[in-house]
Amino acid sequence: MSRAALARQKIEAAEARLDGLILPDGATWATEARRAAEARVRAAGLPQRRDEYWRFTNPAPLLSDEVVPSSTDLPEESPVFGEVDRLRIVFVDGIFDPAQSDALEMAGLEIETLAEATATDIHWAKSVFGVLEEAGQKPVDRSLAALNTASAEEGIVIRATAKAEKPVALVYLQSAPASEAMIHHVIRVEEGAELTLLETGPAAARFSKVMEVDVADRGTFHHVRAQGRAHERLAHTHAFARLGTESVYKSFTLTANGRLTRNEHVVELTGDDAVAHIAGACVGDGSDFLHDDTVFITHDAVNCESRQVFKKVLRNGATGVFQGKILVKEGAQKTDGYQISQSLLLDDDSQFLAKPELEIYADDVACSHGSTSGAIDDEALFYLRSRGVAHEDATDLLTLAFLAEALDEIEDERLADDLRDRLENWLKRRK
Repeated sequence: MSRAALARQKIEAAEARLDGLILPDGATWATEARRAAEARVRAAGLPQRRDEYWRFTNPAPLLSDEVVPSSTDLPEESPVFGEVDRLRIVFVDGIFDPAQSDALEMAGLEIETLAEATATDIHWAKSVFGVLEEAGQKPVDRSLAALNTASAEEGIVIRATAKAEKPVALVYLQSAPASEAMIHHVIRVEEGAELTLLETGPAAARFSKVMEVDVADRGTFHHVRAQGRAHERLAHTHAFARLGTESVYKSFTLTANGRLTRNEHVVELTGDDAVAHIAGACVGDGSDFLHDDTVFITHDAVNCESRQVFKKVLRNGATGVFQGKILVKEGAQKTDGYQISQSLLLDDDSQFLAKPELEIYADDVACSHGSTSGAIDDEALFYLRSRGVAHEDATDLLTLAFLAEALDEIEDERLADDLRDRLENWLKRRK
């Protein structure tokens, strides 16, 4: 297919998807942002398999007219982070449920629904909503994110003005097997403020989420996510972040199961001495499993640090994808950029596809990337077996050890221990 033919195909797909779209009601500034996002989708088209950043992941299931049902009958287990004191905000099939949520109140935080915020004529969210998503469209089109900005009616808007006394937990519940959810969150961490955001749950059979996070000078944002375990779930998520001077942005995602999951992170370090860490651990089982982490970090300031740490354990024909890029702009001296992506293949049918990239226009930097793929260490496995450890238990122990570097990126040990315990239980159940 020629480049012109591909462009036509993308535009036609966008026009078909946008046909009859009615933008959500809102204040003038919100409507303008949504119209601009819709224009971006029409101009770029929707992704196709021949696009460079989709060649490992077929986007068709994310764009089809029909949603494949996903079972809501999952094994009973305690809620993720259930022992952590947190403010719960619950969505059911992508719709905010105030009855199951805590009051949207906490010292140091302003919390509203997206509908409330975008209906207000003068609101701080104007400088973030659609703004970070639009900035993240270059140099790579991310039209699914623009489609979300144009269409989403549900979401949470949070402004942190001080250090939040406890985490805010976004809980995504699914009740309808063929549900489709589209959610857009807007977050602003003011100078010197701090917020921890937790996300858990399957959300829907097909889930689209965009999160825009603006971290001001010396602000701190921690994000820990455990994606739901429904086997047939489809999810494509985007996180766009802008970091000020001496700010910190750290995000970790644990994924188990799901037919297709693509998580994109687009981070721009615009202030000196900023820090951005993006990490993920994934356990994939089955030939219909595909998990894609796509990360783009831009260094546009002096003495900034970024880390990308991704580990995937794949078995029974599962596929893992990692696409990670570090862009160091001219003048971004003393950049420290680190990127590692590794997979543990538990059989000969599984595969890991990686595309690590560095693009550097400054001369005083320390940037590195590495990507490896391999099987369980036979000597380590033999050592455990020789000491009476059953084969499956020995494999699980080595799997947990392999994932440890990614889990270590979580600063709060309570959250990290919860995910380690849960991951161990999931491995023992083999699902």
